[in-house]
Amino acid sequence: MAIAIALILLAFGSVLFHFLSPWYFTPIASNWSTIDNTISITFWVTGIVFVAISVFTAWAVLRYRHRPGARASYQPENKKLEVWLLVVTAGGVAAMLAPGLVVWADIVHPPADAQVVEAVAQQWSWAYRLPGKDGKLGKVDSRFVNDDNPFGMNPADTNGSDDVLLVGPEIHVPLGQPVKLLLRSKDVLHDFAVAQLRVKMDLVPGLVTYTWFTPTRTGSFDLLCEELCGIGHFAMRGRIVVDEPAAYQEWLARQPTFAQIQARAHGDVVAGKTAYALCSACHGPGGEGNVAMNAPKLSGQGGWYLERQLRQFKQGTRGVHDKDTFGKVMAPMAATLPDEAAIANVVAYIASLPDTAASPTIKGDVDRGRQRYATCAACHGGEGRGIAATHAPRLKGMSDWYLARQLKNFRDGVRGAHPQDLYGAQMALVAGMLADDAAIGDVLAYINVPAR
Repeated sequence: MAIAIALILLAFGSVLFHFLSPWYFTPIASNWSTIDNTISITFWVTGIVFVAISVFTAWAVLRYRHRPGARASYQPENKKLEVWLLVVTAGGVAAMLAPGLVVWADIVHPPADAQVVEAVAQQWSWAYRLPGKDGKLGKVDSRFVNDDNPFGMNPADTNGSDDVLLVGPEIHVPLGQPVKLLLRSKDVLHDFAVAQLRVKMDLVPGLVTYTWFTPTRTGSFDLLCEELCGIGHFAMRGRIVVDEPAAYQEWLARQPTFAQIQARAHGDVVAGKTAYALCSACHGPGGEGNVAMNAPKLSGQGGWYLERQLRQFKQGTRGVHDKDTFGKVMAPMAATLPDEAAIANVVAYIASLPDTAASPTIKGDVDRGRQRYATCAACHGGEGRGIAATHAPRLKGMSDWYLARQLKNFRDGVRGAHPQDLYGAQMALVAGMLADDAAIGDVLAYINVPAR
């Protein structure tokens, strides 16, 4: 009797939990309500079967429980029962599969007027490409991939000159316009998933997969990689922003094309030297840094990273948190650089400065630091020299006291909390693994071991 009651309570509790649970679908923001309907049909079919089997099992436990002197009846074949099981099972399977096949037929046939957006994944970031005014995407090839051409654009293909290139985790799409996503991966298997849009499709190296959707409401929606793609998988996040058509066109007009990126002039070292005069008061004439002025070493750091940080200070993405005292000092300094050319000039001059490693100031357990740094190495490199492709700056030989402060800021939410600082948000997740100052000291001590 107790087992039968437990089975009934289990079935009843499962059904009740399903209807009362706070964990359910996010509000839909696309045309794919049919996906929800298909899942609901599956829930109903499997739910009815689950309840029926639970009730039958409880009845069988009572009906055929042990009785003194009773003997079991062995029936190896029951054609009537087998026919019923075959018919009911086939009907249930068909009820679950048929709607899915109908929805899949829609998924694999995007509308002819769908706007094309290419999403490119690599460990552990997203990038996007949109066709220009000619409506055609240029050819790409892995042979052309480098730090200056992360998409692998073929320079000889004129169709690609007006392609809009977005190296960053955020993409905008227009409200009410069908969007066809072309998905490709540069390294391992990834998955493009946006819960509110009901979009989910694998990105397979060597292939271009696709899916499509029509956004039905404006807003900002988190993009996740839902395929285990390596040690930094949990931090591989992005964002899809759905705009009104007019706002989308304004945003699109501000984005650079491949031709514009290629035509950007390299920084002028002479002009950069003049602009750097203000910076040298804190960072030193040789970019060596000055702990007394809370100014880190700049020489030897990747130019792409310095440019990004200067833009973030200028745009208010960094240096605005109430507790970021020194960041607030840097923000007005960055504002003295009026445009992209000025930023490029300063960075070019810094790149010309001698790169002398900063003297370590932080002690820690090198062996423990080696174990903790295994996660960091996936992005920053085994020797901590930085990797532009993973958007990870150089660590080795830089000011360790500054790195310690930034790790604490990431860990404590002082840095990386701004909604537009998506790379900072990734770093904040990783820094959360360093529970205390001793753990930070161990990692920095290992990074600055003289030879390894």
